[in-house]
Amino acid sequence: MTVMTFRQALHDTLRAEMLRDENVFLMGEEIGVFEGSYKITAGLLAEFGEKRVRDTPIAEEGFTGAAIGAAMLGLRPVVEIMTINFTLLALDQIVNHAAKIYGMFGGQATVPLVIRTPGGGGQQLGATHSQNIELYYAFVPGLKVVAPSTPADAKALLLAAIRDDDPVLFLENLALYNTKGEVPDDDTPGEIGKAAITREGSDITLIGYSRMAHVASQVAEQLAQSDGLDIEVVDLRSLRPLDRETVIASVKKTHAAVVLEDDWLTYGIGAEVAASISDGAFDYLDAPVRRVAMAEVPLPYSKSLETAALPSVDDVIQAVYQTLDAVGNRRERIGKES
Repeated sequence: MTVMTFRQALHDTLRAEMLRDENVFLMGEEIGVFEGSYKITAGLLAEFGEKRVRDTPIAEEGFTGAAIGAAMLGLRPVVEIMTINFTLLALDQIVNHAAKIYGMFGGQATVPLVIRTPGGGGQQLGATHSQNIELYYAFVPGLKVVAPSTPADAKALLLAAIRDDDPVLFLENLALYNTKGEVPDDDTPGEIGKAAITREGSDITLIGYSRMAHVASQVAEQLAQSDGLDIEVVDLRSLRPLDRETVIASVKKTHAAVVLEDDWLTYGIGAEVAASISDGAFDYLDAPVRRVAMAEVPLPYSKSLETAALPSVDDVIQAVYQTLDAVGNRRERIGKES
């Protein structure tokens, strides 16, 4: 195991895959000479040259379409789109082409394409540069959508995405780039479509992904110390395919759940998770599933307003208390029923 940042895990994985497979190449705005807006591709142009680290024009639809064509011909492009907000400019290529080519051509062509893109608020980048619109892509059959929350998962899932024959949208939250964690030294790919139980517990289940999986772990640790709560944490890691089985099994054990997300509440990822729990574990629930999400507004630029709009640790703690109170103030009984 090596301790490194989320950013370094991505960089090292890209480099390792480029060394392993000459068909892997990178495309994106300012990823070469400038070494990327977030320095994920630092040093790769000097090492691999312009043929495999390709700076593109500011034309997301154009270079995404070019990458799809390259993938159909047997290459494995990894496209960096500077933020998920800019993927909207390539929406036709991603949704109408990358996601559908395999099915429309009866499996005669595959699209082994990875689109890496960061998103999320908290950086004072304004409403059009701070969105969490992963739902747009998780909605689309034919795409795979992953959202790692740790450096270890960033490596494992990026390995899996690059080696996958289907198009994969790889989500990176800006707030996670400098977070650190242990990363395995081997190059074993992760499993796309498999959630992780990152903390076992019996009182309530917290379900999140990307940054909110971190928040869930913080809440679980804080309430364990302050209230003696035994909270289970599920990190979704993959939004399509969605691992409903792991979520449902956890809720059957704890009988209560709170779903956390950085996107808007209405029609969000949390709504799909809550519906899945209702379908698979309704008879086990002691209280309705609660959801914590950002405010239903375009994210403000003002730091104080931006912070207020984003879901916080305190928001999650309040939702946990409300859920446990709904089942008979279990907080007072925890630790007395063993």
